[in-house]
Amino acid sequence: MANKVEVKELLEAGVHFGHMTRKWDPNMAPYIYMERNGIHIINLYKTAAKIEEANEALKKIAASGRKVLFVATKKQAKDIVAEKAAAANMPYITERWPGGMLTNFVTIRKAVKKMASIDRMKKDGTFLTLSKKERLQVDRLRAKLEKNLGSIADMTRLPAALFVVDIKAEHIAIKEAQKLNIPIFAMVDTNSDPRQVDFVIPSNDDASKSIEKILSLVTSAIIEGNAERKSEKEDATAKVEAPKA
Repeated sequence: MANKVEVKELLEAGVHFGHMTRKWDPNMAPYIYMERNGIHIINLYKTAAKIEEANEALKKIAASGRKVLFVATKKQAKDIVAEKAAAANMPYITERWPGGMLTNFVTIRKAVKKMASIDRMKKDGTFLTLSKKERLQVDRLRAKLEKNLGSIADMTRLPAALFVVDIKAEHIAIKEAQKLNIPIFAMVDTNSDPRQVDFVIPSNDDASKSIEKILSLVTSAIIEGNAERKSEKEDATAKVEAPKA
């Protein structure tokens, strides 16, 4: 069972700070506790309940062996998301969202395969048969592909879900996931419309401390799901290999 979320920890991480009241989205009203000095304060009891709900679902996805794609291209979230998603063995996009990443997944896979074929060229010596100019072009292409798609190189099929930090910043990713009915988990601040998201986590999506706290909690649930899957596989293998009495 995923750990219980402590409201005190969320408070210490500044998860409760929303946007200025004039920038709010009225659909966030159910998650707002009060207004203080012109800023909306998020109800952390609701945030904690929503994290626990999201964690249950994320854990199930991980235990089933499917992938959750993490998306965060804003400066203060990029490094945190890359680190936490990698630790949970999940793909992530922290550079510019490649248009058609989901809706045109076949083309994206072709680009990933191109990256793999360049790597093979380097291993088998074909790369060295190219001219200096061609090698430079290939290296540049490889670096560009790595920057944009390196973190999804192992994603051979569409993800089972998306986890997004800031749905306003990642509106293209949100639209693509909606088109394909891919469930969306997201940190949603007071200036955003929660109706776009299946699993809303009302939270401050601007401060790195807040992002770090939420990401730590959700990736812990995924790691738990991964461990569950691994132990079930080991148990199944042990049963097959066990000598009959």
